[in-house]
Amino acid sequence: MDLITGDIVSRISYKHDLLFRISSISKDLATLHGKDLRLEVDAPLSDLVRVEERDLVKKREKEKEEEEFSYRLFRQDYQFMKEKREYQATDGFHHESSYFHLPAKVLHIDGDRNYLKKCIELYQRIGLQVHGVYINEKDMPLEIGPLIEKIRPDIIVITGHDSFSKNKGTRSDLRAYRHSKYFVETVREARQIFPQLDQLVIFAGACQSHFESLIRAGANYASSPSRINIHALDPVYIAAKIAYTPFMEKVSVWDVLRNTLTGEKGMGGLETRGLLRTGMPYLEESSDE
Repeated sequence: MDLITGDIVSRISYKHDLLFRISSISKDLATLHGKDLRLEVDAPLSDLVRVEERDLVKKREKEKEEEEFSYRLFRQDYQFMKEKREYQATDGFHHESSYFHLPAKVLHIDGDRNYLKKCIELYQRIGLQVHGVYINEKDMPLEIGPLIEKIRPDIIVITGHDSFSKNKGTRSDLRAYRHSKYFVETVREARQIFPQLDQLVIFAGACQSHFESLIRAGANYASSPSRINIHALDPVYIAAKIAYTPFMEKVSVWDVLRNTLTGEKGMGGLETRGLLRTGMPYLEESSDE
């Protein structure tokens, strides 16, 4: 079977457990990106099988159900937060009041164009202002500074692909991870500009990333405490929870993680202050006669 870049495949040696997209081919070796998980691995072409379209359709339907379930959980959470803000803004509904919000601005840098597009669609669906940029993981430390100065974000998502290889070292050895060191360097560069955790909220990491190093570097949230794979959309839900929580409230780690598709084994972090600010009165623009 002739395989080409872009084909959706599975690995024989792993009993076809995950689906991958072929990113590149060099001689008899392919670099694979997880179809819905932020994982990058290498595999011999002889170990790969192209996935038939009928199997892909079934897989997509199941994935869509999981994503919609997570989205519904977030919407329920969002509705509760909205009602709570309205209660506070109207002094317990005793006064009518017109108010407005200053929304948080998100900078999302991603090492995968397909994931970035999918994430931006979810940001827009949720109603968040986002500036999405595709950057190869190795280039992220060099480009993060100018992007921060230009966009002045409240939240930064630093993600892409990663993986841990026990053949290269132990779990605690940063050199055993494909891209964790670049994520760590990027977080450090961002913290040189905004040192305070509540001044700039950072999520960093991908599948199996070195969680401890990312947190020590200055990330508020990171992957992956148990070195498991994370879903492509999980960073968006973390950003959204922080963005829609009032700045006078702190968000517990569990409150942030419960709407993700991965949960606490794949994501973790620190108690962080929300970023939403409410103001009043809201004045509608009127045209001068």
